Amino acid sequence: MRSLPAETEVIEFKEAKNNFHFDKLGKYFSALSNEANLKGKAEAWLIFGIENKDHRIVGSRYRHGDRSGLDSLKGEIAEKTTNRITFIEIYELNLPEGRVIMFQIPAAPRGFPIAWAGHYHGRDGEELSPLNLEEIERIREQATRIDWSAATCEGATIEDLHPEAIRVAREKFKVKNQRLATEMDDWDDLTFLSKAKIIIGNRITRTAIILLGKPESEYFINPAVARITWLLKDKENHEKDYQHFTCPFLLAVDGVFGKIRNLKYRYIKEDTLFPEEVDQFDPFTIREALSNCIAHQDYSCGGRVNVVEREDGYLTFTNLGEFLPGSIETVIESEEPPAYYRNSFLVNAMVNLNMIDTVGSGIKRMFRLQREKFFPMPDYDISGGKVKATLTGKVLDIDFARVLARNPGLSFFEILMLDKVQKKKELSDHEISYLKDRQLIEGRKPNFHISFSIAEKTGRKAEYIRNRGLKDQHYKDLILEFIGQYGAATKAEIDKLILDLLPNVLSPKQQENKVRNLVYSMSKRDKTIVNEGTRRKPVWRMSQP
Repeated sequence: MRSLPAETEVIEFKEAKNNFHFDKLGKYFSALSNEANLKGKAEAWLIFGIENKDHRIVGSRYRHGDRSGLDSLKGEIAEKTTNRITFIEIYELNLPEGRVIMFQIPAAPRGFPIAWAGHYHGRDGEELSPLNLEEIERIREQATRIDWSAATCEGATIEDLHPEAIRVAREKFKVKNQRLATEMDDWDDLTFLSKAKIIIGNRITRTAIILLGKPESEYFINPAVARITWLLKDKENHEKDYQHFTCPFLLAVDGVFGKIRNLKYRYIKEDTLFPEEVDQFDPFTIREALSNCIAHQDYSCGGRVNVVEREDGYLTFTNLGEFLPGSIETVIESEEPPAYYRNSFLVNAMVNLNMIDTVGSGIKRMFRLQREKFFPMPDYDISGGKVKATLTGKVLDIDFARVLARNPGLSFFEILMLDKVQKKKELSDHEISYLKDRQLIEGRKPNFHISFSIAEKTGRKAEYIRNRGLKDQHYKDLILEFIGQYGAATKAEIDKLILDLLPNVLSPKQQENKVRNLVYSMSKRDKTIVNEGTRRKPVWRMSQP
């Protein structure tokens, strides 16, 4: 890199001899990530300790000392980037000429430009600059160009599909589409597969191979693989048993489900609020988590889906690919399905076969089922280009279970915050203030604990309603009433109208996201309003006079 005659759009040298402004670091992250995407590169590099003109090593003392100072940058950067994208790796080189730090930055995912603190950045030659509108649209258009799962397999025929898988698919489709039950009996297999949107014009798709293909037909999707691996580990994380599953995934789901032991969990009886015993993992939760892995796996990475069962009461599901909604809170908070799926054709086929639900209600139900058993909430780790969902099949903190049992009116966000406390996860200042004000936690940072003795909130019914918030349609009606009366509404006016009405439990950032999601839903899905301003300064009017 030092031998290059000059910097490029994807390589940036900085001296950073002693320090470097954090906000400027974020802007360079956004710019280099977007430029790597536009140049067709897998990554970009920001390098500290190198002189810009002749590329001499001058050494950098940026976050010098404990390595944890550099490692924490990944989380700090993720807080302000789109979908929490962060560094692939940070390399620290202690060379004879001086210390050099190399920040490895991933290219922006196809279809998703990367913003820093809400703004998109790029490069004009060696200069940092706003990403222009043409470049933003060029990246966004990538999302509509290719659906890997919809591609057809050259040479594949219906003979490459598993007869038993087709039979089961018919049954599941009939359950999902009762009105077609009688008519379906007269369809041949090709007609059924076409009606269920699993094949395209009698051509076998990659989706058909994944869901219904014979095991030996997996080569049609090469170099991608259709594999699920189940692992059983003991409490010391030693492997005790395993089994591999391949297509047809429609049948493999039952195979994996059959391997999971799912023992009974018996409560320590303290009062009648707790049941005597429950399954460690709800069957719906297992199938939903596994089906989500199949639907959203990035098959172009050539990896497999992993299911790890641990004898100490944990079940983990992992699939490759960025979590496109950005955060699990976004999925649960939103009343709308995601605007974009990685494998849209595969997702729609699985919906038609009653394997998953597209509106996010499946994940919401997973959280609700855990709550009903007073178990910890599901954990989602969306770092490192993969999604890892972990279910806990036992009570971790009896005070957490007591609070859930005695306070059925707790909001989802209150439960998530308390769940962080029992798992010893870091709380934001807003979360600490909120929980302390309501006397739900005790202790000093970072050693908080749930205060069950004063967590019963009888007599605070009005506050429950306030924290729960109103239905989305109520907020939408207010916006429509405002526009109807005054003719138009700017972003600032909508914020002023809605923000004070949102639940206190939401952080300021979550409140901003909520308003943005409401406006997006009204313009893109309800089509009740249109933007007659610009992207940065929208002016919303009624779509119909």
